[in-house]
Amino acid sequence: MNEQPPPYATPKSPLAQAKRVRIPHLQQMKERGEKWAMLTAYDMYTAAIFEDAGIPVLLIGDSASNNVLGNDSLLPITVDELMPLVRAVSRCTRRPLVIADLPFGSYQASPEQCFHTAVRFMKEGGAHAVKLEGGIEMVPQVRKLVSSGIPVMAHIGFTPQSEHQLGGFRVQGRGDSGPVLVEAARALEAAGAFAVLIEMVPADVAAQITAAVSVPTVGIGAGSDCDAQVLVWQDMAGLRTGALPRFVKQYADMHGLLQKAAREFAAEVEAGVFPGPEHAFQS
Repeated sequence: MNEQPPPYATPKSPLAQAKRVRIPHLQQMKERGEKWAMLTAYDMYTAAIFEDAGIPVLLIGDSASNNVLGNDSLLPITVDELMPLVRAVSRCTRRPLVIADLPFGSYQASPEQCFHTAVRFMKEGGAHAVKLEGGIEMVPQVRKLVSSGIPVMAHIGFTPQSEHQLGGFRVQGRGDSGPVLVEAARALEAAGAFAVLIEMVPADVAAQITAAVSVPTVGIGAGSDCDAQVLVWQDMAGLRTGALPRFVKQYADMHGLLQKAAREFAAEVEAGVFPGPEHAFQS
């Protein structure tokens, strides 16, 4: 694995000095005005590639529900289904901060339920932190985890686990609800969250939140003023096709590359070209 500092980090950057990216390094980045990237990862190969690329934070998201397991939404995925993915990413990386998403229904009931779920991800999965969705109503959960030594990334704005309550995939924080999000971010910071992920929120509201809290903000569909940005890797790399959210930028065509490779493999098998003599064992 790559032992070199991230390619975008200046020699004096906190990330360039870190053997393992820790929460204080991300805090120092905010204080210096330096931005950083986060990607989802669900397996050892992509996690290792992203580590070598210098991505400092990897999120094993509940987005695995519809990007790995084939579900129509994030809601069906369970702790037991997500756990092996967390374990795979944490086992094969040495530099990135590894964050596990808490799935729907595994933390909302009480701070105690939240604690026991988070402990599993830390002990069994090897995660370094967890992420949970919700605003001020999640303050007791955040406070419980932080007081127990479990780092928490909060998630406000559009919260996919609440898609039915929110009326589908709709931008949050418009009009009078903007100040509500600002206050939620402040409350979650006060409860001990080390960062706040802001999803599908008007850029000016996300900028207000970023200015209002001293911890890093991570944007996804929240404009360019957040301290960091995150994307689902299959979206970022062009593996998923069809209609994509407005905030997604595709940096490669992995779908096309894999399709081309599969077609060439099938064609060579059908033509009797593969395997060739160089691929065969001799007696």
